[in-house]
Amino acid sequence: MEAVATPLYHFISPLNQKQPRCYSTNFGLVNVAETLPESSLSTSLESLSSLQFDYENKFNSLNSVRAMHAKMIKLSNEWDTKKNMQYFISGYLEFGDFQSAAVLFFVGFAENYLYWNSFLEEYTYFGGTPCEILEVFSELHSKGVNFNTEILAFVLKICSKLRDMWLGLEVHACLIKKGFDLDVYTKCALMNFYGRCCGTESANKVFKETSMHDSLLWNEAILVNLRNEKWTEGLQMFRDMQDLFVKANSLTISKVLQACGKLGALDEGKQIHGYVIRYALESNILIRTALINMYVKNDNIKLARVVFASTDNRNLPCWNSIISGYTALGYLDDAWELFHEMKTCNIKPDIITWNSLLSGHFLHGSYREVLAIVTRMQSAGYQPNRNSITSALQAVSELGYLRIGKEIHCHVLRNGFDYDLHIATSLVDMYVKNDDLTSAKAVFDCMKNRNIFAWNSLISGYSCKGHFEKAGDLLDQMKEEGIKPDIVTYNSMLSGYSTSNCIKEALGMIRRIKSSGMSPNVISWTSLVSGCSQQGYFREAFEFLTQMQDEGIKVNSVTVASLLQACAGLSLLHIGKEIHCLCIRNDFIDDVYVSTALIDMYSKCGNLENAQKVFQNLEDKTLASWNSMITGFAIYGLGTEAISLFDKMREAKIQPDAITFIALLSSCKHSGLLDKGWKYFDHMKTDFGVIPTIEHYSCMVDLLGRVGYLDEASDFIQSMPMEPNAAVWGALLTSCRIHGNVELAEIAAEHLFKLEPYNAANYALMMNLYAISNRWKDVDRIRDKMEAMGVKIGPVWSWLKVSQRIHIFSTAGKTHPEEGEIFFELYKLISEMKKLGYKPDTECVVQNFSEVEKEKALLGHTEKLAITYGLIRTTSPAPIRVINNTRICSDCHKVAKYMSLLRRREIFLKDGVRFHHFRDGKCSCCDFWYWTSVVNTVILVISSSVIISPSQSA
Repeated sequence: MEAVATPLYHFISPLNQKQPRCYSTNFGLVNVAETLPESSLSTSLESLSSLQFDYENKFNSLNSVRAMHAKMIKLSNEWDTKKNMQYFISGYLEFGDFQSAAVLFFVGFAENYLYWNSFLEEYTYFGGTPCEILEVFSELHSKGVNFNTEILAFVLKICSKLRDMWLGLEVHACLIKKGFDLDVYTKCALMNFYGRCCGTESANKVFKETSMHDSLLWNEAILVNLRNEKWTEGLQMFRDMQDLFVKANSLTISKVLQACGKLGALDEGKQIHGYVIRYALESNILIRTALINMYVKNDNIKLARVVFASTDNRNLPCWNSIISGYTALGYLDDAWELFHEMKTCNIKPDIITWNSLLSGHFLHGSYREVLAIVTRMQSAGYQPNRNSITSALQAVSELGYLRIGKEIHCHVLRNGFDYDLHIATSLVDMYVKNDDLTSAKAVFDCMKNRNIFAWNSLISGYSCKGHFEKAGDLLDQMKEEGIKPDIVTYNSMLSGYSTSNCIKEALGMIRRIKSSGMSPNVISWTSLVSGCSQQGYFREAFEFLTQMQDEGIKVNSVTVASLLQACAGLSLLHIGKEIHCLCIRNDFIDDVYVSTALIDMYSKCGNLENAQKVFQNLEDKTLASWNSMITGFAIYGLGTEAISLFDKMREAKIQPDAITFIALLSSCKHSGLLDKGWKYFDHMKTDFGVIPTIEHYSCMVDLLGRVGYLDEASDFIQSMPMEPNAAVWGALLTSCRIHGNVELAEIAAEHLFKLEPYNAANYALMMNLYAISNRWKDVDRIRDKMEAMGVKIGPVWSWLKVSQRIHIFSTAGKTHPEEGEIFFELYKLISEMKKLGYKPDTECVVQNFSEVEKEKALLGHTEKLAITYGLIRTTSPAPIRVINNTRICSDCHKVAKYMSLLRRREIFLKDGVRFHHFRDGKCSCCDFWYWTSVVNTVILVISSSVIISPSQSA
């Protein structure tokens, strides 16, 4: 007959204010070993003798408990009946005398382990700690009180929970002395103790030293390994167990299935599923739930759904498992359908259900939906717990919704969650990511127990914002409080230095990591590579990559994305392709950051076709990938294609952001699409909620000026809601240069000389404009001003790759060894062009030369020389790819078109702003561009450029 042991407080009336919880516990020795066999014995309390005592009376103080206890001992021969003892134990617990309660329990109930769990639960409910029970046990044991095997086993269980290794070892010694260590239940308790306190090796040793391995021991041995996350070892023990035809219980099977999920061992999981069917265990709801979780962890939602559908008695955990599986794998709509179906089956969702939906939506980037679910959950009567609040705070961090984050913070304070370490750390992180370091520090200062995650988050916030002194102070304070910095701490500082252009300090942090006894990991080196790529130190990024590889650190997807950014900056198409192959070999290609970086790299390296292929092959196109592709079309001057892609993006329900509209407006300005540009600028705020920034205004000034609306561009600048910056005035000055408007150009130049007094390009533009207008005195005046300011125009260069070597053509440096052959071919090409109608555009030369001298000067432009060398040393159909550090002049643009026609070759030329794709005498820009290769023309006081080839390996 199965019965239930009654908790102690059921024998007395409820005491002051504390309302006892209503629970009952099935006791069995399996609880001692934390193993659940298929069946366990239970007992009921024997009928207790009735005493002449009013159990309804309440104790009003600890002294009253002690007085009544003493009176009962003196006057009654039956004072130690179970009912009396339970009454006094509850009284002692109520008034905080935990030691007396424990002593009384040891004396009265030591012979029967079946009461232990009930006592321990009530003991902790009233505020006692298991440590005090162990102290009483140790005291009684030292006084010679003998305990049987059940009590010693239960004490081992408490030692396991408290990690009290020394007392546990003493108990083990006592068991050996008394000859109890051969008892199977004691062996289970010992394995549990050693597994928690000493590791699985010691626990397995206990198991191996046991001569008779029955099912209880096998199950406990497997559970000990799995509890310590020794998934492979646990699975192997399960195989060994089956070889000996020992039957596993339901708890073991469920844990082994969990191991299959952790290891991604789908085949093994299917075999265990077969075992479950063979032994007719599929009706066990615990195993069913474990099977669902196993298939979900192995990304096989179909089989998980099959198991779920074949389950008749679906309980709440079963529903939660399948819903959690769908959300974890990104099937959010299916998860909601199951959620509604669950309610129709009269299964009420709990907080776990809601949290599964929250975490799934956050994991797959549906951050706004996370906040909506929190609101919906509260409307349904569920209060968010720590997991719910954490998901909401993480969503706020991603969305940048600081106001909502503060509202959640208020909710945390109102509901007393501020003591929760996990939530407090999430609050610090939320404020850091929303650039509110003052609030982050305030939350941090209020935390009583700060974990290393909170320290790292705040240090990261300060270092990433360039507040290195405050970050260093926190690092020192952290050490003073006994918290040892880990690799994440140092990486936070390293990342801050890297992104703030403090490369030397970042390298110093690498040395500091090594001196602290740790090794820089992939994140450390990636921070350096990424920082260099972001700051434009592309060569240094590759140098750090070499050091990283020398130390045996393998790249990850973030490293690869940073390297692709460096390739885009240097236009290293061949290296970019090699990295693309690396991505395919290492399964990085599906990473959204890598794929977006690939699109950007191919676009900026002159291979728009490959960029489109990468984009089209993307299954999950993010906003960043759409933006990269639109930007790619923009830099090639393909405005119509960029607008068409934007329309497809809207059809895909992707919400554009500020970067999207910068790309769109850039494509419009490169293609002269004024009406489209105005349309997007006017609608970006009203239709999409994107507030125009200075970059958007700069694009519009550029667009208006390019098409000749200079007065409108000037009026537009005056109406701007913010102060115009150098980019805005630079756009106007460039437009004035195109259309020869000296008056407006002088106004723009005056602002630019104040905002950027050392930018040589601004002075060069004005000299170019004055030269076209034959105002040579003004040209000399600007040149004198530059000399007085110490402003110098740097060398102009163009380069291309031929036969795995980089060839650079520059206005400064050594001459190319094949200079004669290059000029011979160029003269020949010019002669052929003139027969087709080519006339040199001598307006590109700002020097006061004769027309003949100007024509000679045009031949020295580095773009022409690089393209000519490419025609000599490469064969069709390979395209010629030339990179130039200034904007191409009108004459070079015209010559490149003729060259592509005469030699039937594709020519890709990247200037300082955009790409030009020449084919069959036409350019992708449709000749809508402006002549601002001014630095080239100003420098060409020398009739022929100096040509160098450092013969660098690619």
